[in-house]
Parts: sequence; structure tokens; C-alpha cells
Amino acid sequence: MAIRAEMTPAGQRVLDVASRLFYSDGINAVGVALVAETAGVTKKTLYDCFGSKRKLVVDYLRHRHEIWWSHLEQRLSGAVPPRTLTLVEAYLTHPDLHVNRGCAFLNAAAELPADHPGLDVIREHKKAVRTRLAELVAEDAPAVDSESVAEHIFLLIEGAIAHIGIDDHDNRAQQARQLAAALLNSGHGDR
Repeated sequence: MAIRAEMTPAGQRVLDVASRLFYSDGINAVGVALVAETAGVTKKTLYDCFGSKRKLVVDYLRHRHEIWWSHLEQRLSGAVPPRTLTLVEAYLTHPDLHVNRGCAFLNAAAELPADHPGLDVIREHKKAVRTRLAELVAEDAPAVDSESVAEHIFLLIEGAIAHIGIDDHDNRAQQARQLAAALLNSGHGDR
């Protein structure tokens, strides 16, 4: 799911600015003129780099995935078991959550039309998180049904992170971590 490696400095500025603005203000509320102006480039440069706002949105989502995935793997690399809880904590420690907008992927999914290619990026991201979660559950709790427990924890995380953008605090995310720990310890994730 990598974005283009040959991005120019101007293209990188556009992507960085678009990432910040799309996350803080919403994809539909931010036009290419604002992105270009804030990045200090012309609209022509933006279109030369990305071709369209649709492509910029796709690259924004891929960029978000790469940043989030790097954050997750960095946290997991030094973690002690149960590393499943480290995945939950990765959401709580991600710097963007302090902006109180919740999950960039859920926010984008709510804005994009059904035929937007960005939805494929969102689906790939969520599938990657869910797959990694099942791997971690299998490592941490071999006696449980790892797929069932992973699905429970995934849904807990998704709901909790959605509420960070609504509640303006991470109490539900903290509760999701406690419930995830209980699921790992109970061996009853299939209920």
C-alpha cells in the first residue's frame, strides 16, 4: 500500500498539508485551492503531482496508513506480552489522537462516495489491522479462538476510537483496553 517513492519536494509538501487539513477539517471541506495555497504551490503544481483531488485523497490515506503502521510496529518491536494490548495502546499513543478527531480512516469513510478509490485503501488498512490483531491474539492467548477474540477486540477498538472524536477524551479507549485484556485472559472470546 506504499505511496509513490519518487515524490518531489513540492509533492511532499502538498501531501503533508493535505494530510493535516483533510484530518483536521474534513476531506470535503478542504479544496485543492486551499491545499495548494497552504503548501505554497500553484494548483497546477498540485495537479501535476497528483492529477486530481481523488488521487490526492488516495495518497493521503496511504500516507496515513504508512505513518500509523510504522507507529504500531515501533511499539510492537519492544513490547512484552501480551502484545495484543500494545496494539490497543498504539491507538491511544498515536499523536494525532490528541487532536481529538478520532480515526482518520473512519472519518474519511464517512465522507467518501461509494465509488471512491480511497475506500479501497481504508478497507486494506482495516483488514491489515484486523489480521495483525489475530496474529497477536494467537501469540498471546493460544488457548482461545484467536479469530473470534480478535474480532471482538477489533470491534472494541473501532468503537472506542470513533468515540474519541465525539467525546473529546479517551475514556472508552481505556475501557476497550481493559475489556481486551479480559478477553485475552478469559478464554471465552467466542461468546
